[in-house]
Amino acid sequence: MSRIKVDAIQGTSGSDTAITLSGANATVGGTLAVTGVHTVGNNAIYTSEGGAVTQNTVQGLVKCWFQITQDTTHSINDSFNVGSITDAGAGETAVNYSNVMANSDWSGVLTAQTSNNRRAVNNGPNTTRIKVEVYQVSSNTTPSDATNGVSGTVHGDLA
Repeated sequence: MSRIKVDAIQGTSGSDTAITLSGANATVGGTLAVTGVHTVGNNAIYTSEGGAVTQNTVQGLVKCWFQITQDTTHSINDSFNVGSITDAGAGETAVNYSNVMANSDWSGVLTAQTSNNRRAVNNGPNTTRIKVEVYQVSSNTTPSDATNGVSGTVHGDLA
């Protein structure tokens, strides 16, 4: 095995942005600082905190998150991968993805942020949206708005 020791590597034509590593493996010791746009392939893995297992990085990422207000106007307060929301009635909001899911077998976690004893459920998952329904705990049959908001995350595979 050959070793090359240098103090710095510079890209082509004097540019710092055109460095290519090729071959089966590359190992970087110490801190790797990368600036600009980074692309992580869907085969990227990480080692667990204890070092015993590896996991797929992309599979572990949240694919959508949101915080919405269900009041007379149903509005998005903040979000990731949400293109729009649709007021589907009292206590019901369709949160439409910007990038759709690969199938309907994803996991959605919802929280009604209210002091009025409400719970949020996901009704009818599909590839294009998560439908949020909020109910008072004492009445599981009548949806009602969560005026302080609803937060949610979606985990699964993007198309």
